[in-house]
Amino acid sequence: MTTVQSPVPASAAPVSGRARGAGARGAAWLRVAGGLLAVLGALLPWATFVLNEGPYPEKATLQFFVAPLGLTGFRLHLALLGLAAILVSVRAVRGRARIVRALGWGIVATSLVNGLYITVEGGGLGAITASGGSAAFGAVVALIGGAFAAAGAVGGGIEPLPVREWRMPWWAEWLLLLVLFGLLLLVVSAVLTSGGQGGVVNPYAGAVFLSFLAAAGGAFAALHASGLLTWLAAVAERHRVFSIVVLLVMALLLPLTGAGTEYWMTVAANIGVYAATAIGLNIVVGLAGLLDLGYVAFLGIGAFVAANLSGAAASEIGIRLPFPLVMIISAVVAGLFGAVVGSPTLRVRGDYLAIVTLAFGEIFVRSAQNNIGGLTGGANAIPNIPQVSAFGTAFNESIAIGAVTLPAGVLYYVLIVLLVAVVMLVFGNLKNSRLGRAWIAIREDEDAARAMGIRTGPIKILAFLIGATLAGLAGAFFAHKTAVVAYDSFRFLESVTLLAAVILGGMGTIPGAVFGASILFVLPEKLREFADYRLLLFGLALVVIMRFRPQGIIPDRHRRTELAPVTAQDPPPAKGAEA
Repeated sequence: MTTVQSPVPASAAPVSGRARGAGARGAAWLRVAGGLLAVLGALLPWATFVLNEGPYPEKATLQFFVAPLGLTGFRLHLALLGLAAILVSVRAVRGRARIVRALGWGIVATSLVNGLYITVEGGGLGAITASGGSAAFGAVVALIGGAFAAAGAVGGGIEPLPVREWRMPWWAEWLLLLVLFGLLLLVVSAVLTSGGQGGVVNPYAGAVFLSFLAAAGGAFAALHASGLLTWLAAVAERHRVFSIVVLLVMALLLPLTGAGTEYWMTVAANIGVYAATAIGLNIVVGLAGLLDLGYVAFLGIGAFVAANLSGAAASEIGIRLPFPLVMIISAVVAGLFGAVVGSPTLRVRGDYLAIVTLAFGEIFVRSAQNNIGGLTGGANAIPNIPQVSAFGTAFNESIAIGAVTLPAGVLYYVLIVLLVAVVMLVFGNLKNSRLGRAWIAIREDEDAARAMGIRTGPIKILAFLIGATLAGLAGAFFAHKTAVVAYDSFRFLESVTLLAAVILGGMGTIPGAVFGASILFVLPEKLREFADYRLLLFGLALVVIMRFRPQGIIPDRHRRTELAPVTAQDPPPAKGAEA
């Protein structure tokens, strides 16, 4: 056997150590210069023209900038990112090139968002130039700084650093998780209230939110590159029960923060409904790998059953059952329909199964629209569904606990948080059971699973049945929360939204479904300022997420391994050794 070796080109000759050292020093200086420019850009003027009936600096930025109080808003974000890039560059931090590159892209994104917004708000570049003003001068400097920081980190690889097995006493790790989740609660409250509160509306709410996302994205990417997020995830996994309990408590404390308004309690309750429904869809799509395009029909079935059993005046049944019993019946009926829809899975798969589920969803919408049997109300819907009440207090009323007055709808929010917790518990136990492993085997290769003795037909029907049951449970809550059930709430677009929530968040994971549903509902609410471009920005955000996180924002171990990027440290494929 002879091995044919290609000659080494001159360009591939080994580089001397002196040249490598000079290149490394040049890249390090470039990263430091990028951080300095980012800090300088945060201090420079960003507009010199009259904006919003006030001269710079009072109203020429996205948030009020008062010199005695120092930097605020996006200026503070840029300064922090720039300082972090400088500190990481001058310190012997392992993997600092990857960290600085993430910080550089965060600086670039923050500069672009705010610079473009200020330019457009000032009447466009032409209007600014005609008035003798300089458009977003600080943005240009900060943008160049971010580009320098990112360019100085080229070649550093994209894989995160290995996780260090740092171990602390159990009480220290519990305290760390408690502080971490408390900070998460404060961040969520700050994000939700960035549009203004207490009757004062921030006219820059959408731009402030986009700016925060850009800066937070760079910061989180840097933390991920350092390996810190992976280590924190490992700590939370070691104390899973404690983490779940603390997260549940933090979710229940949200009404006590700045987000405790009637508006955000309504939005949070709707997020909870779709999060519970997305977790059920995660069983069908994420675990069993069955593409369902009509899943929202099960949410609608649960809602219409609850509306007819709740004593609504437009109901043809004319009875009123207790709310817990209504939820159980709605879940059972939706589950039975799920088994009926799942029965064709014994004969079809893939795209054909998607068409079958799509057809079922369309049949349900048309039947609801045509008022089959008088049970759906047709175009008039089923209004005036009685509110849930307990101990003489309706759930849509505000309540007072001592000196604290909680907003209207807070009881519905507490109820949906508990309902989502129950759904998460069901999903977690199913995923780690023999049934869950059978679903995963079917998702990976149905023929191989059948050859190993798995009864694929009944197990796939079980996936549809359990997923539809959870959706029916959420539908019963949805009917009482909104007090009206109409077919418009269960169209094909809603199924696509639920499917997008599962895929974006991470298929097969509980936090992924909840986080995906939150993104798909919070983003449109926060982007209402851009009325003409809201859907465009929303779609671009989804494209960016899928481009850089194809495995989902919070993927499970299987998806993370399957879609892990190929890094420079991977061994190259063997060259052809010919005999």
